[in-house]
Amino acid sequence: MNGIEEFARKALEEDIGRGDLFERCEELDAGKVKKALIRAKSGCVFAGTPYAESIAKEMGITISFDIKDGEEIEKNRVIAVLSGAGTALLKAERTLLNVLQHASGVATQTRRYAKLIEGYGTLLLDTRKTRPLLRDLEKYAARTGGAVNHRFGLDDCLMIKDTHLSVLGDLKEFIGKARKHIPWTAAIEVECENLAAARVALEAGAEIVMCDNMDRETIREVLRLRDEIAPQTKIEASGNVTAETIVSYAALGVDAISCGSLIHQAVWPDFSMRIING
Repeated sequence: MNGIEEFARKALEEDIGRGDLFERCEELDAGKVKKALIRAKSGCVFAGTPYAESIAKEMGITISFDIKDGEEIEKNRVIAVLSGAGTALLKAERTLLNVLQHASGVATQTRRYAKLIEGYGTLLLDTRKTRPLLRDLEKYAARTGGAVNHRFGLDDCLMIKDTHLSVLGDLKEFIGKARKHIPWTAAIEVECENLAAARVALEAGAEIVMCDNMDRETIREVLRLRDEIAPQTKIEASGNVTAETIVSYAALGVDAISCGSLIHQAVWPDFSMRIING
């Protein structure tokens, strides 16, 4: 079972629990096939197809999409047509809508930010500020909206944050030793809050220096320093980046901007499902 299939099963279990009480209260022909439509009641960037398909499969439902992930859709657009036992459609409804709305909300927010910095040559990155157990879904949605994924977890990039720096001692010595223990393909990134810390990270050989909550003039100084002593190092801007400020960071010439609000401030679009026959 792959990760999406496992997610679908657990999401359905969460909602259905020990069984839908509706099935106890009516004489239902559970095998009678019904059709349903999922419709967008507000415009958005659509995302979530593989997750919805896996949920439908788990419930024995056939689902076909009229649109593709990443497509910008208008209000009242039909998103999907479903076919299956009426009771299966009813049990899957909320889980399907939750997943599609959540993913589409993140994709829509991300697309908004990505469009703002088009033409600057700066990558838009997501972060690890994700809801527990929803990271794969949320990062998939951010990628659909136009972001590049930052690390998925503690195991795919060694990021040295201020909390690490307070206990590890000499940074250059630590990086030299760390390279003997981490995969050859794994990058080392150092979070820096001021120019002095950035200089230490650049001289220590970090592949990526994150300028965390730095003002723009300080970031300019970091970029100048990088060009002088470590031109191969990538510079990332991060910390309280908003739609109002992101262009000013991109204009500095940083390699990437990471932004937690792509995910944690995304607003769900409005979707609904209606059974259309029977």
